Amino acid sequence: MVHNSPEVEAAIKYIKANLHEEITLQQVAKHVAYSPYHFSRIFKDQIGLPPHYYLSALRLQRAKELLIHTDLTIRDIGMEIGQHSLGTFTTRFTQKVGVSPSVFRQSESSVTQHLQQIQLKRTKAFNHYRNISQTVRGKVTSPSELNGIILLGLFSKPIPEGLPLYGTILETEGEFAFENVQAGTYYLLSTTVNTGMNSSEILLTESTLRAKLEEPVIVQPHHETPQLNVTLRPPRIDDPPVLISIAVLMQQYISSNIGIGEGNI
Repeated sequence: MVHNSPEVEAAIKYIKANLHEEITLQQVAKHVAYSPYHFSRIFKDQIGLPPHYYLSALRLQRAKELLIHTDLTIRDIGMEIGQHSLGTFTTRFTQKVGVSPSVFRQSESSVTQHLQQIQLKRTKAFNHYRNISQTVRGKVTSPSELNGIILLGLFSKPIPEGLPLYGTILETEGEFAFENVQAGTYYLLSTTVNTGMNSSEILLTESTLRAKLEEPVIVQPHHETPQLNVTLRPPRIDDPPVLISIAVLMQQYISSNIGIGEGNI
């Protein structure tokens, strides 16, 4: 496990406590007594993301919370997180979450049904690339008995935003495989959904077990990728928010050849 410095953890706490403010890099760096340049370097080294990117992700997560828990208009929610242009907010939200703000808000009525469908039927998932023979295999374990599903994805950045390039859903801990993976560098991230969670808990995904491989997954042509060993754990303060809509992942998984085994999103 990688341990972050006290300064980085203090910076994250400061950012989370001041999301409603116009936070600058200089302010955060000053809070932990670093120069902006030095702070940016150590933050990216330890978290994997530049501080401004991490802050932007947290603000989008805040937008998700407001969409679920309030009746504020989409324009007002954009203003609340510092996006004064409705078009810009809608575009950024859609890119990072996978659906528009209005669709995300509406998905609260269907996400628990998606969970039930996944648990009742075995489905074949899919990925967004074909005709590549490399297979990435792994095993996921949980420190406690899991009553729900596990979502795993290979992303282009060390944050679960946008649709994963490859992904799958497991009904229990154990072996998994991403098939037809193109050569490249990926980040494996995982989260869970527990049976009995209400729709807002599923969509916001803030307290469930998760996993993040500290090292990137490097896939090379004609080279077997070592098995990935993934251990689920409780969330940590430095975990990036799960921006991708869980409802979208469930729906895509269900829509792909229902009843024919397991595979990739």
